Amino acid sequence: MRHSFIILLAIFAISCCRNYDVVIVGGGTGGSAAAIEAARDGSEVLVVEKTKWLGGMLTSAGVSAIDGNYKLRGGIFGEFTDSLAIRYDGYDNLKSGWVSNILFNPRVGSDILSNMAEGAGVEVRYGVSLVEAEHKTRGWKLRLSDGSSVKAKVLIDGTELGDVAAMVGAAQLDDRRYVQDMTYVAIVKRYDHDVLMEMPEDYDIENYRSCCDNPLADNSGGYNPLGQQLWSPEMMLSYGLLPDGYMMLNWPIYGNDYYAEYLDMTPAEREGLYRKAKNRTLGFIYFLQHELGYTDLGIADDVYPTEDGLPFFPYFREAARVAGRDTMTVDAARNPYDFELYTRAVAVGDYPVDHHHVQNPHREELAHLWFGKIPSFSVPLGVVVPIDTEDFLIADKAVSVSWEMNGSVRLQPVIMGLGQAAGALAAIAAGSGRKPSEVSVPEVQSLLLDHSCYLMPFLDIKPGEPGFRELQEQGIRGEVRGIGRTVGWANETWVNLPQ
Repeated sequence: MRHSFIILLAIFAISCCRNYDVVIVGGGTGGSAAAIEAARDGSEVLVVEKTKWLGGMLTSAGVSAIDGNYKLRGGIFGEFTDSLAIRYDGYDNLKSGWVSNILFNPRVGSDILSNMAEGAGVEVRYGVSLVEAEHKTRGWKLRLSDGSSVKAKVLIDGTELGDVAAMVGAAQLDDRRYVQDMTYVAIVKRYDHDVLMEMPEDYDIENYRSCCDNPLADNSGGYNPLGQQLWSPEMMLSYGLLPDGYMMLNWPIYGNDYYAEYLDMTPAEREGLYRKAKNRTLGFIYFLQHELGYTDLGIADDVYPTEDGLPFFPYFREAARVAGRDTMTVDAARNPYDFELYTRAVAVGDYPVDHHHVQNPHREELAHLWFGKIPSFSVPLGVVVPIDTEDFLIADKAVSVSWEMNGSVRLQPVIMGLGQAAGALAAIAAGSGRKPSEVSVPEVQSLLLDHSCYLMPFLDIKPGEPGFRELQEQGIRGEVRGIGRTVGWANETWVNLPQ
């Protein structure tokens, strides 16, 4: 009798559908921030992540050189960078490569995000993906690849490409022309011996000969989107130099960028494409070894727990963007006070319009997108809220922004900020028994300010300083206005420009 009872309990445990306030599919840059925020706000949170790490493009895809927001470190993004500075004994030590002011080993970033999630009480199921999603009168019933089913009051898409949005049929924006190049990043290091690799499949020296100034370079025909002479090999490699001496290979000039219209492909077609993108990167390393003489340079064997030492997936610069209650555009960034989007601000960015189309055969017609100048900007809450799908939010690059503006919003700090906003919105909705669409923007803004987030990109007062919250609130009400300016590769906005 007792044995039968135990069997019945086991069957019940397997079939039981556990309830969560918030389920996030995809523990990427935005998904991780959403999970941490929602859990800190009192929600019971589950993250379903198909790899072994949290962090997405920041960690799992190897883009461990943060683009922008160096002077706008607030909220979870600020916590993350502060933790990096502690690990590496100060912010100055994070300026190891010239592409960024904040570089780090992806494994370190993964550890930090894992610790932050664990400290917040987030449940993470690694190696698990979403199989089926069914919207109920309130919330969602989800079937997962581990055989379990769960319920969520709010479902958040934290995937790299907007896979959940596609699964549930959320409406998409239709202004895309060409998808940006992807990159299969590699973290490499110098060994104390030769580590020459065999020639990879589809190797073609023409893909790499003009990557830097070298005897094989075709300087007359080499295409450099930055409009400069080719850099030396050492300058190229120091671009992504990490604080521990490793190097991030994410080089757009005849390096390892790879073009294909991957958003239009089936999952099986994408898998084949990813292998080609990986071979483009392996070919780049082969070129560095066999043609430029870096025989001791090879893929780091102590960063990624993968068979080949490469990241879990490529760096995707673009997702299938969902049509949201707000759509952020370049015009709104350049002329914020001609629009009302700033009044609904929940995240900030300061990077130019950075599109990667070097490998696109139509690249010449896209040349105007190379670092298009805009001031620093705010992004409204409505970009994470789809127009037609209830109890569902977006927390990564599938947010509602124009195709052109994606070049600025897609970057790690902005996505982390938008992910945090999505988590705050989800927690308020779940905790109050409302749909996300019923939660007011000021409620979310107030909660984000409680957590030292920038809503307006004003540099006058930093989080933690007296008057920060008041200035931010005055900004979203339009009582004070910022003055934007371009300063080198970054952009600034001040209420009172410094002399």
